[in-house]
Amino acid sequence: MSDVDASRTLTILTGPTAVGKTALALAWARAHDAEIVSCDSTLVYRGMDIATAKPTPAEREQVPHHLIDVSPVSRQLSVVDYLELARRAVADIHARGKRVLVTGGSGFYLKGFLAAVADDIPVPDEVRESVARLESAEGLPGLLRRLREVSPDTGRLDTMNPRRVARALERSLASGRSVAELERDFLKKPGVFDAFPRRVILLERARESLHTRIAVRTRQMLDDGLVAEIERLIPEGLEQNPSAAGAIGTREVLQMLRGELSPAELEAAINQATRRLVAKQRKWFRHQLSPDQVIDLDADEGATGKF
Repeated sequence: MSDVDASRTLTILTGPTAVGKTALALAWARAHDAEIVSCDSTLVYRGMDIATAKPTPAEREQVPHHLIDVSPVSRQLSVVDYLELARRAVADIHARGKRVLVTGGSGFYLKGFLAAVADDIPVPDEVRESVARLESAEGLPGLLRRLREVSPDTGRLDTMNPRRVARALERSLASGRSVAELERDFLKKPGVFDAFPRRVILLERARESLHTRIAVRTRQMLDDGLVAEIERLIPEGLEQNPSAAGAIGTREVLQMLRGELSPAELEAAINQATRRLVAKQRKWFRHQLSPDQVIDLDADEGATGKF
């Protein structure tokens, strides 16, 4: 790879929650005169600092970070919004002669650096509202029933994910086309970052190692004031944003505050939910990602010079 190619390459550092991305990203960015573009669907929300294990102010002083604290907690940031912000950030970093390190583990955001992830079908407000009413009244079974009426062929849609099913129904109703037809057209779309060379580094650890790190992380979050942070964000509209309110740690604290979990159950519930997320992330990495390199951090903590 030429020096010009290296300077334009988007180095993407990913891996499951609690694997150790932040420390390695900071070290690599310092070593390569790079700036970090966060690829995390919760770090975008202002005020969710403890809940998202956000890089500290001291860490962000070491290396400039982008796409952190870009949205109020009350406003759900769509992947389209995120990718436009990411496009601008990458252009800005390159314009100043710096390299780009994309860091995070949110699959849908991550995929946006590698392929097209959003179509351009306009969905009228009345369609969104009708789908929302159906979901409120009948839940996922009602959404699936209606979707199969308008689109018997649902393609590769994850029919166990209510949000994905609702979005698929909206697009089918708005376009008059089946999910499979829309999917075929979508696969032909160019990605936002197709013009850039990309290098994907996947960080891993053994399952037991990750579970230990998750437990330490959860305990630290609670000691640092996670519950008080969530209580402070509720009046700011946290519960009206499903992405923010559904984030692990935040969701369990909200359940406790509603009396659905006891304080004694909170820590275990967060640990269990985080372990489930890690299992889901690792499955996504196996099926959706083709990394250029995999680094086992249990075997090599000081891996900065290895990619």
